[in-house]
Amino acid sequence: MTPVLRVEGVDFVREGNPILRGVSLTVRAGEHWALLGANGAGKSTLLSLLGAFAHPTRGVVEVLGHRLGRVDMRELRSYVGHVDPRHAPRSPLALWEVVLTGLTNTAEWVPRWGPTAEQVALAHRLIDLLGLGERRQAQWPTLSQGERGRALIARALMPSPRLLLLDEPATGLDVAGREQFLERVDLLQTTLPDLASVLVTHHLEELPPGTTHVLLLRGGRCLAAGPADEVLTSDRVSTCFDHPIRLTRTGGRWSVRAGEPRGG
Repeated sequence: MTPVLRVEGVDFVREGNPILRGVSLTVRAGEHWALLGANGAGKSTLLSLLGAFAHPTRGVVEVLGHRLGRVDMRELRSYVGHVDPRHAPRSPLALWEVVLTGLTNTAEWVPRWGPTAEQVALAHRLIDLLGLGERRQAQWPTLSQGERGRALIARALMPSPRLLLLDEPATGLDVAGREQFLERVDLLQTTLPDLASVLVTHHLEELPPGTTHVLLLRGGRCLAAGPADEVLTSDRVSTCFDHPIRLTRTGGRWSVRAGEPRGG
């Protein structure tokens, strides 16, 4: 079966500065990857390539079987569920209306456009799946940041994508909001078994328990990539973040503590 994503030997250079160097990655259906690294490691840049928002300087990027440079990028993006926490409609749309804009890939409700009854039913099912049933009529400005994050996942799932991309989705959430978010992401992974996802973060505490694979980025290079339990070791994470870290996993969740200084 064709991989959902294939990245081979990718470099990305911006204004003469190398951001990514020799990065390779393969994501298959049903896998849930995390891109981890310190600030400036190249995580968001790699995610922009995976979402068909940018071309690599060198190397190959294939998204849903289509090679970037040989495909209409805008059309390809319509088949990828991209969750951008900075998404903000200007109009005070109701939550259910925001979710339906995932079909038009717009921030606002498109004039003279109307969803079908089946599409409206799907929107409400996704709203319920993300735990927002009681807030479906609430206007966007009144939603908490956590509620907005979950609504944007429902929005991204409206076109029934094979790939879901999440760019630091738990940023700014309080503890309760983060836990509610992770609980729903984990439920999503079991409810939609063929969906593949890639989540960017630099906080290991924000990894959903269902994370299957991890890529560690350091200085634009791939430090390690593979099954989560093999990649996420104290030594590798310490190297990735250039700081001694002791990593533990309990009940499917990871936690970090400062480790012994190297050479100490």
